[in-house]
Amino acid sequence: MLAEMKGINEECGVFGVWGHEKGAELTYYGLHAMQHRGQEGAGVVVSDGDNLKTHKGLGLVNDVFKRADFSKLSGATAVGHVRYSTQGDRAFENVQPLVFRSQTEGMALAHNGNIMNAEKMRGELEGQGSILQTSSDTEVLAHLIKRRGMEISETSITEAINKIIGAYAFVILTEDKMYAALDPSGIRPLSIGRLGDAYVVASETCAFDQIGATFEREVLPGELVTISDEGVSSTRFAMRGRRKMCAMEYVYLSRPDSDVNEVNVHASRKRMGKELAKESPADADMVIGVPDSSISSAIGYAEASGLPYEMGIIKNRYVGRTFIQPSQELREQGVKLKLAPVRGIVAGKRIVMIDDSIVRGTTSRRIVQMLKQAGAVEVHVRIASPSIQHPCYYGIDMSTRDELIAANNSIEEIGEVIGADSVAYLSEAGLEEAIVRDKTIHQGICMACMTGHYPVKENGEQEAAYKGC
Repeated sequence: MLAEMKGINEECGVFGVWGHEKGAELTYYGLHAMQHRGQEGAGVVVSDGDNLKTHKGLGLVNDVFKRADFSKLSGATAVGHVRYSTQGDRAFENVQPLVFRSQTEGMALAHNGNIMNAEKMRGELEGQGSILQTSSDTEVLAHLIKRRGMEISETSITEAINKIIGAYAFVILTEDKMYAALDPSGIRPLSIGRLGDAYVVASETCAFDQIGATFEREVLPGELVTISDEGVSSTRFAMRGRRKMCAMEYVYLSRPDSDVNEVNVHASRKRMGKELAKESPADADMVIGVPDSSISSAIGYAEASGLPYEMGIIKNRYVGRTFIQPSQELREQGVKLKLAPVRGIVAGKRIVMIDDSIVRGTTSRRIVQMLKQAGAVEVHVRIASPSIQHPCYYGIDMSTRDELIAANNSIEEIGEVIGADSVAYLSEAGLEEAIVRDKTIHQGICMACMTGHYPVKENGEQEAAYKGC
């Protein structure tokens, strides 16, 4: 569903282009394709080889750029960012890319993820005389890179990244180079593409499709990629862990037309639905999905179960985001504004309602109630992912454990709370079967919010470190 309107909030999206005369314009279109990853702020920084020029603001991409003068944002290299604040508040100064200038060079930095030891590093930096200007954890990396007056280079970036712990995808732009880096467990997505002679980097491949670029490869866990006029080079800055891509990228966060770690999101969601139908069938008349991210799973469930798929709920696409409402009462009112049952389809029917997740349970309760008020005889809720019982420390603004309904209630109790006739979740094995196509070091998923098994600990310990290249 809208992931509980929204107990799960988007992360961020990063985009970079090197070697194209319309760097700013391409970045705008790339960010537009990834608008779903962050709707609080957007920005672009362009380099013409001598200077870094910035345009950013609060709001949606279209709102931020509707008054942009692209003639003043000339340059063949650019980096952009769409933001949802997981760390730092919603102030303008936290909108990325963050720009830093010294007497000799400048740097723009865009980040998706979360630095778990940011507060500790902030304390160390302030103790050494640094004055940080934002409350974003991203700024910590910039100060680490420039600590002791070091030049921005593969060496200084590598030394800085090795001091941080967490999940991160970074794109760093200087006047003459672009760098892209991914954490050693590969929790966040980051890919490289080509557009003619130009290189592009993005959180999701749907951004490549938007601008006509072709996918080249994933940035590997623990890899620092350097792009310049001399070409592309690669450095491994850390021992590579077994890939632990965030499972929620497939369940909810990414666009269906994106390929995440070379697995198509729509196809993986269909497989989730099929696995769910095998594990938890229901005696019902039809299958419906909660728009938007649950539709693919609902289609898969219908195909595997032999039940017809129907459009039982429609989404009003002209309503603003409801999760920002300050009270639960207003949040639930927002559900009615955004979603509506199709009475002529659901009345008198036994329904299987497919959703991607349940966080607090409040939105699920409201949707079940709406369906029954519209005449549904039974509503059997099937969730196309395992139950969320633990917080996320890797860049998703997940509710605390106290707010997670599955952490404090049995499945039967959840059914009573949301008013469903039955509830079932996809198993952890079923989710892995649906996502992982290559059961080697290259593919694997992080299900920490579901299992409580965290691939990266706050002390820097990394699960199942891989000693290969």
